Amino acid sequence: MCESGKGAAEAILAYLAEKPDAEDTIEGIVEWWLLHERITSQTLHVKKALAELLNAKLIVERKGRDSRSRYSVNRRKLKQIREIVRQRECGGRQRGTER
Repeated sequence: MCESGKGAAEAILAYLAEKPDAEDTIEGIVEWWLLHERITSQTLHVKKALAELLNAKLIVERKGRDSRSRYSVNRRKLKQIREIVRQRECGGRQRGTER
């Protein structure tokens, strides 16, 4: 979610559209409404990222006793994962190209 005034206005409207009887102070809006909208937005991004990582077999999924999914590293891909992370930390530079 955008942190600009327009982004905040859209988040407030999205919250009110879901909960038309809601009312709160500015502190409550910041703490609860905008947090709720940020969590909702981030949840969608995380679901997409998890699907991509699962598809690439970089993480594994297992169902817990409560039927909820748990995600963890695919240890067979740990070397590849570390290389991906290293490349991103170095701004995508390849080995031997640093000056």
